[in-house]
Amino acid sequence: MEESNNPPEPSLLPASRSQTQALEAQLLGGERTMRRREVAAGAGVSLLSARKIWRAMGFPNLGDDDVAFTQRDQDALALVVTMVREGLLTEETAISVTRSIGQMTDRMAVWQIEALVEDLVAEHGVSDAEARRAVVSELPNLIAPLEELLVYSYRRQLNAGVQRLAVRAEEGLAASALGRDGDEDDTPLPLARAVGFADLVSYTSLSRRMNEKTLAKLVQRFENVCAEIISVGGGRLVKTIGDEVLFNCETPVAGAQISLALAEAMEADDFLPEARVAMVWGRVLSRLGDIYGPTVNLAARLTSLAEPGTVLIDSVTAASLAGDDRFILTELPMEHVRGFGEISPVLLQRGRGQGIVVD
Repeated sequence: MEESNNPPEPSLLPASRSQTQALEAQLLGGERTMRRREVAAGAGVSLLSARKIWRAMGFPNLGDDDVAFTQRDQDALALVVTMVREGLLTEETAISVTRSIGQMTDRMAVWQIEALVEDLVAEHGVSDAEARRAVVSELPNLIAPLEELLVYSYRRQLNAGVQRLAVRAEEGLAASALGRDGDEDDTPLPLARAVGFADLVSYTSLSRRMNEKTLAKLVQRFENVCAEIISVGGGRLVKTIGDEVLFNCETPVAGAQISLALAEAMEADDFLPEARVAMVWGRVLSRLGDIYGPTVNLAARLTSLAEPGTVLIDSVTAASLAGDDRFILTELPMEHVRGFGEISPVLLQRGRGQGIVVD
């Protein structure tokens, strides 16, 4: 993106108490004037049910005398209650959906604030503490555009989820039996997915030698590179855990292309260390935005066996890719894998074709 020649210069002055109060009123929709029992009564629900929803949103416990809520809190509570009473959601599902919103927006808000703080530190040479005090002054101008972008992104991501369910379901079902004989441990699970891990080599020792700023840059670059490759390859980044990413996609071919691209990208990056990558084609259980099952566990185990800069798969995954000249498959000596016994890891390498291109 092209930057303005004359970007607005932030004041970098710590926000005053009145500015902080004005920002809170803007975010909460007004001043706090209501207690929890008043909000629950106004939404037409018991305090017990209201507390279940607030806990799902990640709100702290409050006492009966705490004046902590606004009319917007009551409206939001009533919205959840209405969806249950109209039969759109069961109570259990409403709690689960509400928890997903609370957890995701909590992480998103922390991420955005940290990004703004890092920008002030980098661009103006102020301390971290000074940047944190100053960023409150910058937020009022960002709330509306960020909120608009959030709604836009949510709708796009929801549509992508619908496409995975409907439009691409046939492709995933057609591939679901590849390399499998029906006796696998994951057979009862519902979703056929390629599951992969990428793990930075020597991250622990590197993190001990790096200062805070350099380590933050490394972690951010790693996640950015992985997110781009996984997205372009048609996969989904399930989560990032420090030096490791977990992803999945609908077919073994897509999983193989993403895995190779991740290993190649880390090797070609002068700043990032190499990565160990593993991918397994199997079945998973998807819950709470995460994935579970033997397929996930085996992919994690294989990652620890991979040499730096390489990709390992298992024999079932290799069978699903056999005959595809885009991949070279080399069977390696048997390994004892905790929880799985003796398995035959297979080295996955690039064959014909360019693979994923991130422009």
